[in-house]
Amino acid sequence: MKKAFTMLELVFVIVVIGILSAIAIPKFAATRDDAVISKGRAAVAALRSAIATERQKRILRGNFDEIDGATAEGLIEYGLGSHWGLSGDTFTFTAPDGSTCSFTVSNNKLTKGTCGVDGMSDL
Repeated sequence: MKKAFTMLELVFVIVVIGILSAIAIPKFAATRDDAVISKGRAAVAALRSAIATERQKRILRGNFDEIDGATAEGLIEYGLGSHWGLSGDTFTFTAPDGSTCSFTVSNNKLTKGTCGVDGMSDL
């Protein structure tokens, strides 16, 4: 006598796998979105640190010129990534859901402007 799975057992396994994937896939998508926002937060911190460091270097050299957006972007060694845009002195972060958060370089500081991105409003 051959031992095999019945059709009912196979259908049951397929249904269970379908239910598990229906639960897991949205969780993975949310995790990816959270990772992109965390990367954006890290970029803001890196920009602020780079601007402060460049400002101190310039002061030690006796150069008191303002740091602009293009200079600030060049201070980031690995770049800002595809979710960032620069227009003049304003950096704009676009979240996966399409909401944006803007940051402006002025007076040798990076200040937050309008922000509709959940998870970045406290910067």
